[in-house]
Amino acid sequence: MRPVTFPSSPPPALERVRVVLVGTTHPGNIGASARAMHTMGLGALVLVAPRHFPDPDATRRASGATAILERARVVATLDDALQGAALTIGLSARPREFAGRVAPVRDACAEAIAATRHGVAAFVFGTEMSGLTNAELARCALVATIPANPEYASLNLAAAVQVVAYELRVAASLGQVWTAPRFAPATAEEAQALFEHAERTLVALRFLDPRMPRRLMPRLRRLFARAALEKEEVNILRGILARVDALIGSRHR
Repeated sequence: MRPVTFPSSPPPALERVRVVLVGTTHPGNIGASARAMHTMGLGALVLVAPRHFPDPDATRRASGATAILERARVVATLDDALQGAALTIGLSARPREFAGRVAPVRDACAEAIAATRHGVAAFVFGTEMSGLTNAELARCALVATIPANPEYASLNLAAAVQVVAYELRVAASLGQVWTAPRFAPATAEEAQALFEHAERTLVALRFLDPRMPRRLMPRLRRLFARAALEKEEVNILRGILARVDALIGSRHR
């Protein structure tokens, strides 16, 4: 049996992604954003003039991601937060007349991962009520938008951070996930023995008439083949059939 395996540690590209929250009004959203980042392997958080931080509510909502809050930088202006970034990406749900280049969040994240080869990529999120101002969005080289219900496209701040963090992880690691253990497959001989045993039992049950078999057994063989049975599964099924055989025999004694 091959054991359960897990993907390797986050790709180095994620270490060069910066999440910038501008003017956050509710400290719980800062904590929830930190948690969203932590689940996807992001760690760099910059807060621009938050209304309340540090705050116990932020710590509670971080739920295990308090290290990100402890390392978070608090700055006075967006320019301070974007300093040194090779690519700046602002999030906006609503169309802006003077927005520059606009991309779906998936494409923006792929571009950000490519940019990390040359430096830091920064994702900028605005306040909970109104998002980024036009002036703040103009400071970003790329506008990213999350495809959503056009009648209600506004996501909670932490939810938007979670979507971006997920897309970044997929873009950086091709969406690797853990793999389940693999068990030994049944051999052709074992599968054939199961098929023959099933045929005998079905005849004994009078479910299969060997004089008029129709297409029952070919369909059953096709079912077994499609299931790609393992050795243990064949043993279980043959054990069930053996028990049925025993009950049929005792009933006719």
